[in-house]
Amino acid sequence: MDHAASPPPAPPSALALTPLLVFLALFFGAGLYFTAQGEAMGFYQLRAPVAILPALALGAWLVRRRGIRPVDTLLEGMGHPNVMLMVLVFLLAGAFANVSRAIGAVDAVVALGLGAMPPALILPGLFLVAGFVSLSIGTSMGTIAAVVPIATGLADAAGLDRALVLGAVVGGAMFGDNLSIISDTTIAATRSQGARMSDKFRENFRIALPAAIATVALLAWFGDAAPVEAPGAASPWLVLPYLAVLALALLGLDVVLVLAIGLVLTGVFGYLMAGGYDLVSYANDIYDGFESMVEITLLSLLIGGLAALIKAGGGLEWLAGVIARFARGHTGRRSGELSIAALAAGSDALTANNTVAILVSGSLARDIATRHGIAPRRAASVLDIYSCVVQGVLPYGAQILLAGSLAGLSPLMIAGKVWYCWLLALVAIGFMLWPGRPRHVSR
Repeated sequence: MDHAASPPPAPPSALALTPLLVFLALFFGAGLYFTAQGEAMGFYQLRAPVAILPALALGAWLVRRRGIRPVDTLLEGMGHPNVMLMVLVFLLAGAFANVSRAIGAVDAVVALGLGAMPPALILPGLFLVAGFVSLSIGTSMGTIAAVVPIATGLADAAGLDRALVLGAVVGGAMFGDNLSIISDTTIAATRSQGARMSDKFRENFRIALPAAIATVALLAWFGDAAPVEAPGAASPWLVLPYLAVLALALLGLDVVLVLAIGLVLTGVFGYLMAGGYDLVSYANDIYDGFESMVEITLLSLLIGGLAALIKAGGGLEWLAGVIARFARGHTGRRSGELSIAALAAGSDALTANNTVAILVSGSLARDIATRHGIAPRRAASVLDIYSCVVQGVLPYGAQILLAGSLAGLSPLMIAGKVWYCWLLALVAIGFMLWPGRPRHVSR
């Protein structure tokens, strides 16, 4: 098959960015509309993979006007090795999380955490339990769904402020999700910035730990003693696959191999310890896990194609030039990291989805990091942190909406009580502004 010569680089063009703006306008506008109509999950009525289709059509038309083959460009972007790897990791992470849930590993984590919780530390205990569950299963939504019913029962029994209790759970869920090596946000952030998973974890942990400690201290100070009753008995051995996955990832093993090992371990533990769990159940749970990742997999592919169209049209070059002019005279690490933080926060506020925000802004964040001498692990950390910060306090974000619906509480009452996310934002700003930190671009 003959291939045409690659077209010369397109000159910078602001017009090439309009497809991205169309996507954000459709997604955000539909969310506002459905929320105004009284839909509890208004921002999830128009799915992102559908909202992006008109943007792809516009992007294809714009590059065609420049003499560039739109379909070839789209397919090259969708089939980029980074995109393909991200898709594979998403599928494996979904399978691992679903099998773990099916064999009772999530229940084991919750039972162990609540069983070891002193009555005087109910609020910080709930934060830590939610954090470990989320770190283990890689999803803040799954954590909130598992822990909030228990937390509201404890709150009612002890007469605690429900909003504060839910704020502790949502904060813990975001803490774990932000650090988890099987979280879709972590996967998207590391792959988009070309960073190693273990390096990004260590970078994130240095920033997240002080915020978590401060949150635990505040919750202990403001909390009251409450009786603690752990849920039904679950084998503590079921926690081992989670610990194995975390340890292997921190040792620097390739994430695909880590998840594959974790998936095998969950199957073995399920067969040995979950009554009636057989090979057919295991295979079906793996497939259900794949299905749970269909939306984010489709969006990753389509975002890759849209990014290629925007780049071919000169959009990224134009935006990079604008940022360079804006940062003139402030070309160091700080201005670059603040730019990435603002980009992540703004994208999440518009999309109400931290994974979508990272996928949308990942290419530009990597370009900013390169121009400002920021290490890939640092760029991935800042990108993930600030999408997490905003997502955790958005009254129209899925996490707070789910917590509010499970507890019968207004999302606005919960948003101000998610202390961890507010503290994380402050700590991260402190790290960015701290003088004397070396500037480096190593991985």
